[in-house]
Amino acid sequence: MQPKIYYNAWDSSCKSPFGAVREGETVRIRFRVQSGVRPRKVSMKLRLDGESREQEFALVPAGAQNEFTIYEGVFSVGKRGLYFYRFEISMDYGILFVGRDEEAGAVIQDFLPEWQLTVYAADFAAPEGIETGVMYQIFPDRFRRSRDAGPMGLAPGQGVPGSRSVHQDWYGRPLFKADIPDYQANDFFGGDLRGIREKLDYLKELGVTMLYLNPIFESASNHRYNTGDYKKVDPYLGTEEDFRELCAEARKRGIRVILDGVFSHTGSDSRYFNRDGHYPDLGAWQSPDSPYAPWYRFLNPERTEYDCWWGFLTLPNVNEEEPSFQEFVCGEDGVLSYWMERGTGGWRLDVADELPDGFLDRVRARIKARSPDAYLLGEVWEDASNKESYGRRRRYLLGDQLDSVMNYPWRTAVLDFVGGGDARLFRRRILTLLDHYPKPAVQGLMNPLSTHDTPRARTVLGVRRPVDPLEQGNYQPTAEELEKGGRLLRLGAMLQYTLPGFPSLYYGDEAGLCGFSDPWNRRCYPWGREDRELIGFFARLGALRREHPEEMSAALSFLVSDKGLTSFRRGHLAVAVNCGGGREQLSLPPGAEILLEEGGASWKGTALCLPPDSGAILRLPEEQVERSRR
Repeated sequence: MQPKIYYNAWDSSCKSPFGAVREGETVRIRFRVQSGVRPRKVSMKLRLDGESREQEFALVPAGAQNEFTIYEGVFSVGKRGLYFYRFEISMDYGILFVGRDEEAGAVIQDFLPEWQLTVYAADFAAPEGIETGVMYQIFPDRFRRSRDAGPMGLAPGQGVPGSRSVHQDWYGRPLFKADIPDYQANDFFGGDLRGIREKLDYLKELGVTMLYLNPIFESASNHRYNTGDYKKVDPYLGTEEDFRELCAEARKRGIRVILDGVFSHTGSDSRYFNRDGHYPDLGAWQSPDSPYAPWYRFLNPERTEYDCWWGFLTLPNVNEEEPSFQEFVCGEDGVLSYWMERGTGGWRLDVADELPDGFLDRVRARIKARSPDAYLLGEVWEDASNKESYGRRRRYLLGDQLDSVMNYPWRTAVLDFVGGGDARLFRRRILTLLDHYPKPAVQGLMNPLSTHDTPRARTVLGVRRPVDPLEQGNYQPTAEELEKGGRLLRLGAMLQYTLPGFPSLYYGDEAGLCGFSDPWNRRCYPWGREDRELIGFFARLGALRREHPEEMSAALSFLVSDKGLTSFRRGHLAVAVNCGGGREQLSLPPGAEILLEEGGASWKGTALCLPPDSGAILRLPEEQVERSRR
């Protein structure tokens, strides 16, 4: 008969500290075995990812608790990396193998998953001020135009790449493949850098401390992910001086500007490839003698076929391991330095999981040499701590590459839960990420509800029935769908602004914008038609983060996660959201005060009453916080 055991990596009485650890940091493990059972040995086996050799740590008896004997061990790991561990219980009749269940608990059974232990660099630190801030993401062509759309700052006779059209109706519908079969995303609305600069006070009122701009470099399309010239602002957005002024004015308001670095590929219509002959430079397409020819991979002797990103001929892939390309981007006078000198405070790396390790190492070295406090964010859609790409495990978050990543698994967890999901699954998803990610990376996690690559949250939450992709651009949500989407968006935002990480607000979400996938999630900001009440709600959330800086860096502790109710605390803040179909009550210490509520949540004595689809953020009495700390 197998003995009862207890171990859970998310329980601080079993593993301390919680989650990832620094190189050399002491880790204490407490593994419980049923009292009366006398194992010959209890041990923990630890291995470095990719290796079969295991390091063994003996766990020794260290007292008893309830029906268990506690076996304890202390160890540290001196080399950063991804590690996995498991347990063995040696009995007179054989060895019992212990693996992990889906809740990070222990089960006696062989061939179960192991527990993950991320060991990161001892000097890894988050950029200053990240944990209390708010990120605001802008798709530059669609935020605000300050003048009639058109190119600025061009020399006589100089043109712009591509064939462009400009919408006169700011509130109009973007074009799509159904409108133009050979659509190349070349319809513009004329948003520009001056328009962003003129709304910096609005962003400050929302609590924004970081402004993330989708690509601003000269390109043939409105999304500008097909870079034409890395050292030139697209003329439809303005001039280099406009960018300098934007960064300077933002800095006066405590806002740093970060840029989108698209280094996996360039545009085919670019200074470097020059397939369309738009640029005076000798491009790689035109001749193997081009200085840019080594950047690209041609697939036939005639050089008419080439490696391109996801099959898009307008996006020829770059060989990032080519020394001349690395020097162009990461050299002392390269692209990164060029724009940091002009005011940018960090970078978001497009498709970071498609960039080789050596290139990422050089990017970080250059950025941190320029400014140790610069922010380096990567686009990774999965758990970035154990991501595999190009046949190898990646090391984005060990302290020598990215500061953090776009937290798409977090987005899935929040929207699934708020849309009527299971609170236990929500808790498991959140704790898994926090368990795997280094603490500095957690502080800098970009936590979005919407982005330029996903449907807007209000649409996801409000429109629950399938809509034909060809009809999505013309689809008008019903009043019921708008109301429901807005109500659930508020609940998602309450979680977004209080869970660990860096909340990222996609332009216009706070104003009520809806939209399915690209291009419908990229409609123009509705100036003059905003949902002012919703803007006020997001402004209060931003203020709450500023007013409670200690809580925004405090540990997360879940209180209740059952059916449609989740609740947690961070320091003296408690958060509760009920997305179930019935009323719920949550007992909290007397004297708790509601700071923000949605959906009719109310405080009665020692209970928080939560109708369906409601939530609240509360301040707990100081004495209760002090008692819990002791």
